Amino acid sequence: MVKLYTLSTCPWCRKTKQFLDQKGVPYECLDVDLLEDNEKEEAVGEVQKLAGDVVFPVLSINGKVIVGYKPEEMTKALKP
Repeated sequence: MVKLYTLSTCPWCRKTKQFLDQKGVPYECLDVDLLEDNEKEEAVGEVQKLAGDVVFPVLSINGKVIVGYKPEEMTKALKP
C-alpha cells in the first residue's frame, strides 16, 4: 500500500506525484490543505505521527516512511 500526504501548492509534493505516476505506482493521495475540518485534523495527525512533524510530502510505502522528495529512497522502497 502506498499513501502520499501532500499540500496542493507544494512543488516537492507535485514532483513526488509525478515520480509515482511515471513509475506506474498506484497510490492514495491526500491533499491535506484541501480537506475539510475533521478530515484535515485527522490527516495532519497522521502526518505528525508518521514524520514526527507536520511536513510535506510524506510518503508511506508498505510501512516505510519517506519525508520529502527522495527519488533514490522511493525507488528502493518500491522494490519487492
